[in-house]
Amino acid sequence: MDSVYGSMRRQGLVRPVHGRVLGGVCAGLGQRFGLDPWMARLLFVLALLIIPGSQILVYPILWILMPSEA
Repeated sequence: MDSVYGSMRRQGLVRPVHGRVLGGVCAGLGQRFGLDPWMARLLFVLALLIIPGSQILVYPILWILMPSEA
């Protein structure tokens, strides 16, 4: 599991300490791809409407795998 955290940290996929709403996954993805956290959340919700159910699996998995910024 340490190699997964290290790999994600090197790629810039971390959950920020500030700006979290739930787990910080959308804020971390937005930060990594240069988006405002609210835009990342909006895209997440829109993707949920297009492909129902997939994000309910993806979000908790990313929450577990993405290391915290601290």
